[in-house]
Amino acid sequence: MAVLRTLLGQALRTTRLSQERTLREVSSVAQVSLGYLSEVERGQKEASSELLASICRALGVRLSDVLREVSESLSVLEPQPAPLETPGRTQRPMLEPVGADGAATERRSTVRAAVRDVVAA
Repeated sequence: MAVLRTLLGQALRTTRLSQERTLREVSSVAQVSLGYLSEVERGQKEASSELLASICRALGVRLSDVLREVSESLSVLEPQPAPLETPGRTQRPMLEPVGADGAATERRSTVRAAVRDVVAA
């Protein structure tokens, strides 16, 4: 499975290289050590949100855009999660959005009954 820090590092490195900038340049502007930035780009260090924001500012890109790009890459690589079953427990149904059709009243009473059963147990 892909590691988030690896994908983040690749996205940052790709952005830096597309701007034809050196590690030294970006690390200086971001006020991050050259070695640490290199490790972040190689996916060897888990960067804090503050550090990521600083690197993105130095690159002139929005952190949200980098995270969106990483999220899209991860969604392609990440397997679908399988629901976990807990022995002795039944899964409760998910709440549905309240509609204008009046069916919400029935769903609410079902949910209330389920809550009462859990509290009583």
